[in-house]
Amino acid sequence: MKKLFTLTLLSLTLFSCAKRNLVYFSDIETYEDYSVPVGQFTEPRIQPDDLLSITVTSLNPESNMLFNVGVLMPSGDRANTVVSSPVNENYLVDKDGFINYPVIGKISLNRLTKQEAVDKMAGLVSEYVKDPIVNIRFTNFKVTVIGEVQKPASFVIPTEKITVLEALGMAGDMTAYGKRENVMVIREKDGMRTAARLNLNDKAVLASPYYYLQQNDVVYVEPYKTKAIQADTNPRTFAIISSALSLAVVIFVNLRWAIQ
Repeated sequence: MKKLFTLTLLSLTLFSCAKRNLVYFSDIETYEDYSVPVGQFTEPRIQPDDLLSITVTSLNPESNMLFNVGVLMPSGDRANTVVSSPVNENYLVDKDGFINYPVIGKISLNRLTKQEAVDKMAGLVSEYVKDPIVNIRFTNFKVTVIGEVQKPASFVIPTEKITVLEALGMAGDMTAYGKRENVMVIREKDGMRTAARLNLNDKAVLASPYYYLQQNDVVYVEPYKTKAIQADTNPRTFAIISSALSLAVVIFVNLRWAIQ
């Protein structure tokens, strides 16, 4: 029975592979020059539970030390320098969108872009430091890729900009059982969780608002039914498939004899 099931599964797999389209953007004709305006990239906005790296630089090391967690280190005859601790430079955005910053206290950064947050922080810090340079970076900008991919995992993105294709590439691309025409992107924004499906066989996805991923997006690649059959170890499934194959063989043999 096991041999019969294996033959059945192999037949189903070969049949399904023959019908499936495993090519990305297959509707772009061979040797065709295709162009589309670059979709509007939505700059990430600061939201609760984000982790931010914030550094302040000025010409005065003593003033810098007020805002950068570190120690003032003597350097011979040269001016003192500030050595910061990267771990302590991270600030967690609370559920109301505030961070607790040294000297200044609680600052609301909720829904601000990185540049808007830099401008706001520079204005507040300039009351204590002349001509400060403020740098802000997301340290937990991540996307998660799961399902029918080679290496499902969560990935921290240092550039804070990534496409769905790049995310799939980081996960080792889809397996042969991944549904390229039905990739789901799950997103949380403004207190709402949404799910959108992308057809990666269709060139129209290049202009989709979900082509660029946002922080904490989850990309789910759904498997084809043949993968589910492979994973099913229920003896009843073996019996049903074996019976169906046996019946098909009997019908085929009888038809062949009838034709002869």
